[in-house]
Amino acid sequence: MSFACLAAAFTPLGPLAERLLPQAFVADDGSHDAAHLIRVWKNARRIQAQEGGNPRLLAAAVLLHDCVAVEKNSPLRAEASRLAAEKAAALLAAEGWSDADVAAVSHAILTHSFSANIAPETLEAKIVQDADRLDAIGMVGAARCFYIAGRMGSGLYDPMDPLAENRPLDDKAFAIDHFEVKLFKLADGFQTAAGARMALERTERLRAIRDMLLDEI
Repeated sequence: MSFACLAAAFTPLGPLAERLLPQAFVADDGSHDAAHLIRVWKNARRIQAQEGGNPRLLAAAVLLHDCVAVEKNSPLRAEASRLAAEKAAALLAAEGWSDADVAAVSHAILTHSFSANIAPETLEAKIVQDADRLDAIGMVGAARCFYIAGRMGSGLYDPMDPLAENRPLDDKAFAIDHFEVKLFKLADGFQTAAGARMALERTERLRAIRDMLLDEI
């Protein structure tokens, strides 16, 4: 699919999206691809409709928040958002954006990451963090979790102790452990009221998916 077609999903910022999409994601990572960017943008727009915020800044931050790819098991994982923020700042400066707007987008990208553990200070940064984390829970979150586990060579679950009742949780070895290690906890850290409401709904879906898997195994 062409970047022009993908950019249509970022209405009303389609022209901006068409310019930034070629630098926005790595094609071989299905958990951080164009579909992920579109979902995060839809989440951001839903939150922005209730909370406010600058759509142009939000669009640029969403489009470029994963513009530097670092695998989940890389020792540089905690640096991914910083590297993406630096690349985004250079791209937007070349587009002629003001220093203030470049800084705002860079901050939103820097603080979106769970691994970076940096608190967002602006409304746009809070929205981007919430919008991205919403894509890690619910049905899509479960699908991405299992996809990444396969990409990393992990198993789905421990066949002898799937709930880790008599062993330490190990989400590097078993995908289902990641639900307890991280995904079920994400809803507690949302920055906006609108995002928090959506997170609670998606966490309930995530629990239902875990329960269905346990029933079938």
